[in-house]
Amino acid sequence: MRATGRTVTALMGAALLIGCVSGPAASKGAESKGGPSERDRVLVFSKTAGFRHDSIPDGINAVRDLGAAHGFAVDATEDAAAFTSRNLARYDAVLFLSTTGDVLSDAQQRAFEGYIRSGGGYVGIHAAADTEYDWAFYGGLAGAYFQSHPAIQPARVDVEDRAHPATAHLGKAWDRTDEWYNYRSNPRDRAHVLASLDESSYSGGTMSGDHPIAWCQNYQGGRAFYTGGGHTKESYADPAFRQHLLGGIRWTIGAAQADCRPENGYAPLFDGTAESLSRWKQAGPGSFTLSDDGTLTSSGGMGMLWYAATAFGSYSLKLDWKTAGDDNSGVFVGFPASDDPWSAVAKGYEIQIDATDAPDRTTGSVYSFQSADIGKRDRALNPAGEWNTYEIRVEGERLRVYLNGVKINDFTNTDPARSLRDGHVGIQNHGADDQVSFRDIRIKELPGKASRTSAPPGD
Repeated sequence: MRATGRTVTALMGAALLIGCVSGPAASKGAESKGGPSERDRVLVFSKTAGFRHDSIPDGINAVRDLGAAHGFAVDATEDAAAFTSRNLARYDAVLFLSTTGDVLSDAQQRAFEGYIRSGGGYVGIHAAADTEYDWAFYGGLAGAYFQSHPAIQPARVDVEDRAHPATAHLGKAWDRTDEWYNYRSNPRDRAHVLASLDESSYSGGTMSGDHPIAWCQNYQGGRAFYTGGGHTKESYADPAFRQHLLGGIRWTIGAAQADCRPENGYAPLFDGTAESLSRWKQAGPGSFTLSDDGTLTSSGGMGMLWYAATAFGSYSLKLDWKTAGDDNSGVFVGFPASDDPWSAVAKGYEIQIDATDAPDRTTGSVYSFQSADIGKRDRALNPAGEWNTYEIRVEGERLRVYLNGVKINDFTNTDPARSLRDGHVGIQNHGADDQVSFRDIRIKELPGKASRTSAPPGD
């Protein structure tokens, strides 16, 4: 938070404001590759030892088009001899495009395992799940094996994570036609589910209503992304599906960041609907605007939108956020119920969102109290215009901050005038020149002090 001199004078010590490193952070892709002069490279592998999809050439052409448009080189092969340690080291990701059956020898499998464990990336498309059933490492990497499929038909895809670059461009529902796989197991406990099928929207689903269809995970040192789409030739001409592939590739090669840890047990506080905002209150000036795509964007200020229905004690709070440029906002935790946003400043803590300020007043900091680990923060942070995910974990007086799945701050409250053990959560609207957007605010209560329903301020 940046405040005017008049406000600071009026509030004196409460100038530890609704908050704000030394410069904009670069994406991991640019940093890890030595800058844009060193090009990312992807290998498309499409060998088949079983059913062969006639959409494979369309898929290869689509990936080549994406690479040409977005700055990564693409090689394509069906020769498993490419799987040597020396050759694989040339690639940032290997994309298994509708491979089927046993496609690698034991030595080639060992080379690929070493590649992943050394930080390599895997992208699996459609029948990549119908591959190497007797290779446990591959099964874990892909996330699940194919079991069966009904006829090609339209279905509704429920988008569960709208911050990941593979799904950030989609609405909450994605209607499309494809061949919809059933899987032998559910990957939800092991991988981070990005999208799932609404089994009531089509015929032939066998996964009892919990049917993941796209997911990502950090796996034994590498990154893995899988999508069950891509059976049909038409998929690869569909702009939305192409963007889905592009986002998965960008995350896998480290050019974009996302939280791909498994996520279970969270309850929505704001799910993108006006109805879910009925339990929130605006404190102070300004407001948030709800768009048709379920995004809240700050307007005016300096104020705060806070969840008034319940105070929380021990919890994991997750939310997705995006700045338009060098904008200022933050997430407040641990403050008492009040219609005065300055009560949160004086009695709670702010996790800052702001690209350019002092280290203890920039993105990931506990505003004015403790800087984030700047190196980790910069590697984990997506730039303005792209979505990020915070996890703010409060247990007792300990507050930990995760940015796109990476822990960047670990703070313990020692101020007797404040306590994290019981308080509300809120998001800041900082001022007229600051445009920060939020999506999918959710919470999971952890063992410890239970939440309590709050009386309205003044009661």
